[in-house]
Amino acid sequence: MKVIINKQEQVLAAGATLLDAITAIEARPPFAAAVNTQFVPKTQYAQHLLNEGDRVEIISPVTGG
Repeated sequence: MKVIINKQEQVLAAGATLLDAITAIEARPPFAAAVNTQFVPKTQYAQHLLNEGDRVEIISPVTGG
């Protein structure tokens, strides 16, 4: 299935989870994740199923002044 991860189309297997999407782009902590603009708690990444066309954002914190 096709999903958008950080504005780039990715193809994941049917039944993929948010954790699969995070793994696909090799995201390194710390980060937060949202699906279709709704943040998902870290404890739910492996259970949160994705659907065709979902938009996933992996957001890293920005520090500085």
